[in-house]
Amino acid sequence: MSGKLTYKQSGVDTIEAQSFVSDISSHVKRTQQARKLCNAFGLFAAAYDLSSYKEPVMVTGTDGVGTKSEILFQMDMIEEAGKDLVAMNVNDILTTGGDPLLFLDYLGISSLEMERTRITRLVAGMCDYLESCNCILAGGETAEMPGVVPAGMIEMAGFSIGCVEKSEMIDPSQLEEGDVLIGYPSDSFHANGWSLVRRVLEQEPDLLTRDEMISLLAPTRLYHDVVTDMRALKVVPRAYAHITGGGLPENLERFLGDRGSDLTIPYWNHPAAQKVLNFVDAEDRFHTFNMGIGWVSIVKPADVEAALKAGPGGSVIGTLRDGKGITVRVAQ
Repeated sequence: MSGKLTYKQSGVDTIEAQSFVSDISSHVKRTQQARKLCNAFGLFAAAYDLSSYKEPVMVTGTDGVGTKSEILFQMDMIEEAGKDLVAMNVNDILTTGGDPLLFLDYLGISSLEMERTRITRLVAGMCDYLESCNCILAGGETAEMPGVVPAGMIEMAGFSIGCVEKSEMIDPSQLEEGDVLIGYPSDSFHANGWSLVRRVLEQEPDLLTRDEMISLLAPTRLYHDVVTDMRALKVVPRAYAHITGGGLPENLERFLGDRGSDLTIPYWNHPAAQKVLNFVDAEDRFHTFNMGIGWVSIVKPADVEAALKAGPGGSVIGTLRDGKGITVRVAQ
């Protein structure tokens, strides 16, 4: 040894990083069955051949898991965090009518040696969801940042790329009064509103049993099944909405223009979620959580019967009216 410092002594092990790539290679290959990268070997960026599209329009999105990740890691639900990361991005791509093609992740850690097992599990969870919607894990960045990222923490961000034929892109400007809103159930709070959930749990530490906590931490539902079924049923939706932060009002109002709706949603039969909601302001809850509706399809009245067959659990929750504003009530 020369006595001079090495990169490993500063906390970054490039050899460990190269070895980690082999750990996750089998998971990555699972996402390259229906679709494959173009001339992938040796490139420093991922390439995808769009020649099968006539007039391709690229659609992109980026998102994370937010403060939900802290509790997921505490509960050792690592794979679920990976699923959340994918769904929060891919669902946004699906709202355009596009196909999710590529996904990339960014993971910031303090030490790869310490976190290798957990981030391998994280990637496995990502690939479970990516495989199910034919989206390729095209690449990513695992950054060792000792002294910047605290030990035990994993910073996460996801990036998704999709494509849609220009003629088939969802166009909410075509919405009309009388169009029908169909809501699809969420599996929990998904990855939004967890700063408030954490505040409730800090105030009421014995509120939930372990099983109830696990049910509350269910990963964000991937609504690829709804979109795929819509296509198979020949239903052309007026619009799609992924219900994330801001709840139903904010996520619908972003594209409704001068139209609004008075929504009636089913009672959310989720015992753990209802326990948390008992400590949340009666009005604020609708502007923070999805309240059991994680996805909305807006269709013409003539398409309602067919659209209700798309994906499990769809129900009519309202119609469009003239005049801005979304109100939400829970069915008695």
